[in-house]
Amino acid sequence: MNNTHVKAERLDKLLTSLGYGLRKDVRFWIKDGLIRIDGEMAVSPAQKVRPDQVLLMEKPLDHPYGLTIIYHKPLDTVCSRKEDGSLIYDSFPERWLGRKPALSSVGRLDKETSGLLIITDDGQLNHQLTSPKKHFSKTYAVTLDRPLDGSEVDTFASGTLVLEGEEKPCLPAEMTIHTDKQVSLVLHEGRYHQVRRMFAAVGNHVETLQRTHIGVLSLHDTALAPGEYKTLTAELLMELVSP
Repeated sequence: MNNTHVKAERLDKLLTSLGYGLRKDVRFWIKDGLIRIDGEMAVSPAQKVRPDQVLLMEKPLDHPYGLTIIYHKPLDTVCSRKEDGSLIYDSFPERWLGRKPALSSVGRLDKETSGLLIITDDGQLNHQLTSPKKHFSKTYAVTLDRPLDGSEVDTFASGTLVLEGEEKPCLPAEMTIHTDKQVSLVLHEGRYHQVRRMFAAVGNHVETLQRTHIGVLSLHDTALAPGEYKTLTAELLMELVSP
């Protein structure tokens, strides 16, 4: 983002949108001398400021121009904010959960699926990564319950496989066989529980599932352990995922 063209906004609105607290908190911080604007003490919650002008408790504001996260999602965590159990958002600083616009995962991985996940508060970035027109593939490492029967590669590549409860066939998908029970599968769309349903359609069952790539970005190359994350700009992320 070109930060020089960011529009100035009220100090209290800026701090609340970044999850720091309520507008009434900003008044107390000003009273206690905890906010500086261009090196001078802030005098009013209504002061018009740009994020790079502000220090709160002598620190710059946290990711003021958007927050994008590469995350290694562990097993037994969910991507929704509303479900019971362990949430992916539990891994992040609490302040990030108060940001507006809110953080959202780019697509979802179910509770039993681990691997590479992108989370962002940038709606345009989210759209770019999920738009069928952009063709960002997703690659999965799959362990199966039963040995392959030998027809799966051709079936998945044919573009004719219809999942239960649907009418439109899946887009062609590329499968690489590693052992008779371990494969990699590259998808070019994102249907509900798609990998599991594809193997169910050919009479098999997925035992373990991990997303290893988004586009050309590799989970291995991130060096992230389960539950770990790193932040980066939207521009850099697009460079990392693009062929």
